[in-house]
Amino acid sequence: MTEISTRRVYDGAPPGWHAILVDRLWPRGIAKEDLSATWIKEVGPSTELRKWFGHDPDKFEEFAERYRKELDGSAAFEELLEEARGNKRVALLYSAKDEEHNQAVVLAELLREKL
Repeated sequence: MTEISTRRVYDGAPPGWHAILVDRLWPRGIAKEDLSATWIKEVGPSTELRKWFGHDPDKFEEFAERYRKELDGSAAFEELLEEARGNKRVALLYSAKDEEHNQAVVLAELLREKL
């Protein structure tokens, strides 16, 4: 079984973990050559959904529902699922400050359901 973790991109993945950046936008302050991670940008929430959510914890439940609908049948989610299946430990990296209310939390839950 694959172990799934969520971590801020600025903290990096633990040693020995396969890191996957799940933000649609490249994180500020990090050079591409400095981040050893697979970037699946299309798995991030759409621009419209991201702007609507605005990292408002009160909107998180509805955000998670809308985001799951976006991911349903998504080629990017299938790519993420295959990456997770191919590794024993996967760290989903995100740039949001809120560690409990972000897309990586939704993705981790969805991956655990599918794996």
